[in-house]
Amino acid sequence: MRYAVVIPTIGRACLADCLNALERSRGPEPDEIVVVDDRPAGGLPLDVPGTVVRSGGRGPAAARNTGWRITTAPWVAFLDDDVRVTETWREDLRRDLENASPETGGIQGRVTVPLPDGRRPTDWERGTVGLADAWWITADMAYRRDALVETGGFDERFPRAFREDADMALRTMDAGWVLTKGERRTVHPVRAASRWASVRAQAGNADDALMRAVHGPGWHSRARADPGRRGRHLAITAAGALAAGLTAAGRPRAGTLAGAAALAGIAEFAAARVAPGPRTRDEILTMAATSALIPPMATWHWLRGLATTRGERAWPGPAKAVLFDRDGTLVYDVPYNGDPEKVEPMPDAASAVRLARDAGVRVGVVSNQSGVARGLITEDDVQRVNKRVDELLGPFDTWQVCPHDGGCACRKPAPGLVFQAAAALGVRPDECVLIGDIGSDVAAARAAGARSVLVPTAETLESECRGARVAGSLTEAVRFALGERR
Repeated sequence: MRYAVVIPTIGRACLADCLNALERSRGPEPDEIVVVDDRPAGGLPLDVPGTVVRSGGRGPAAARNTGWRITTAPWVAFLDDDVRVTETWREDLRRDLENASPETGGIQGRVTVPLPDGRRPTDWERGTVGLADAWWITADMAYRRDALVETGGFDERFPRAFREDADMALRTMDAGWVLTKGERRTVHPVRAASRWASVRAQAGNADDALMRAVHGPGWHSRARADPGRRGRHLAITAAGALAAGLTAAGRPRAGTLAGAAALAGIAEFAAARVAPGPRTRDEILTMAATSALIPPMATWHWLRGLATTRGERAWPGPAKAVLFDRDGTLVYDVPYNGDPEKVEPMPDAASAVRLARDAGVRVGVVSNQSGVARGLITEDDVQRVNKRVDELLGPFDTWQVCPHDGGCACRKPAPGLVFQAAAALGVRPDECVLIGDIGSDVAAARAAGARSVLVPTAETLESECRGARVAGSLTEAVRFALGERR
């Protein structure tokens, strides 16, 4: 089973350990190893094995997208630069991939976090241990390339290594894929962190706000993510703000009561963090100081996130072009039709195409017409039928037709028609959504790096719906292309 490995990095020394462990592991080698240098700018090129590309310091989500898009293998295994795969990881990954069903879009590895012997773990170490029980983390996560194409990859609006993995998982499952856990194992050592790391981590509350905007208020349960203590942080911050306001308004007694409530909340929070830890002087001082700062910082980032993410749509947002299959999608399928009088639009074809046009999206048609090569119809017949479709549904911005009977680069499921349509419309293939009625439409889109939606008819095989995004109507398919949530 072919696979590629993508590792985003900011040039940390642990990258060498990660790559060395991958090299020592037994089993089939990856097609390629792509190291994505996400340092903001400058610096000497990374001297590491494999392919090195730069992503411009836009965060791990954008770095992963930069990496997987230059690979060709059907599976992409994402690793963080601070993990170490086990000696049998490559062999175990092979088994994970071979055992995957056609509906499986991603397979998570099993992560272990070693802790120091002889003492209780610190607050930071306990937080890292939580990765062992987290779902869909990209410390070790293999995604099927088709799933990455269909979802548009990782949401690049997430600037941190936080929640971008949960968002990717939810969108993958929304697209009809299944996510599973494999048997391969990876070690995630606890890296050193400053005293204030937990305070800086509160910026992730803004990412939670984006998750809420995109996936709704119930996203935590769907992603199997712990919502944490945000409610208590909000209450502590509100009590502190109320204390300051009451005191400033000349009501010191009421202000004192509100301040006492805030201090009680901070004390409870600090005690909960100190109790399971080593309880050294340094740890206690760190917990006391950070426990006072975390509630207002968490609240600030949460409110900032709510304000800035209102109305956001799921990644990657609206397509710039919608490509339609012709027969069985826009019009009823009349085999090898060369008669314009036999053209009859599908029930909601006119409204669906109009919806795309009204949204300012370019529209095109990509159609196999092998009847030309077989001598059953002529190219003039095809053009006359296409002209009739334009008359009934409005003129399309481009028509791309394959007249061959196989052995070419344009006949779907080959990607040629999609490439040609994208070029004619002045957009990239990954900015297109292809809507069709059979599996070759989906396969052509994926081969070109475009997304797709299947609108089944009586001719659509059940197997063609597996692992595909399926819509009940053309209008629903166009709404997806426009970035609207179902």
